[in-house]
Amino acid sequence: MDITEKLNIRRIVGEERADVEDIVVKEATLSIILNHQELLTLLCSPADSRYLAIGLLASEGLIKNKDEIKKIVVDNEKGMVCIETVSGHKDARASPSKRLLTSGGGKGTALYGAANAGGQKVESQTIIFARQVYALIKVFLQCSENFKKTGGIHSAALCDTGRILIFDEDIGRHNAIDKVFGRCLLESISTDGRIMITSGRISSEILLKVARRNIPILITKAAPTNLGVKLADNLGVTLIGFARGQQMNIYSHGYRVMTAGKQEYTD
Repeated sequence: MDITEKLNIRRIVGEERADVEDIVVKEATLSIILNHQELLTLLCSPADSRYLAIGLLASEGLIKNKDEIKKIVVDNEKGMVCIETVSGHKDARASPSKRLLTSGGGKGTALYGAANAGGQKVESQTIIFARQVYALIKVFLQCSENFKKTGGIHSAALCDTGRILIFDEDIGRHNAIDKVFGRCLLESISTDGRIMITSGRISSEILLKVARRNIPILITKAAPTNLGVKLADNLGVTLIGFARGQQMNIYSHGYRVMTAGKQEYTD
């Protein structure tokens, strides 16, 4: 599905103006219905809605694996994904009133709060060389043609140390990651010991999503928040920010990053 649209605009450069064609990203609403109860409504890109819905439910702990899913019905015209689980349980966290969550992925995106969210520490022997980080981020930045066209899209990718395994994108940074996780769950792709790359800011909610999938290394071209860094440290996640060109910042558990055949440092 095309997630961009062409528009006629007026562009001014210096003192010169011209009528030109521009490309912008599409924005749509997606309602997620869990066991006949409306859970929430997202603002998102109108593609891979099945992956997005399943990934979000998994990130929120409402489902754990695909064996719990009895039925998935996607209605693109109405902007709805209806999911039935084997138990048919209506989770207490599913609000009976309609909720609109912004694509920006701020405080209201998650059904949990960072302050009271627990998490099991990530245990992994995965290591990565600095040159592999640089190579992965270079390929990652080249993957999104829609970002090149519009500048208005976020991307996420599940990787091993040598290649990108799954790539997806959305106007929301949370959504892009949930789409990747949704595909992993539905296609039985393991996230254990893998690497996650995202184009967006690493907030506490993003860090928790990744840690809950037992992913030991999280890389972004952007910045982390202070709580994101604290949670990464507490949950055993190697957090790498500002990964661009031939440089990066390591905020936690840098022993997993090696340079010139040696560990960067030990914690």
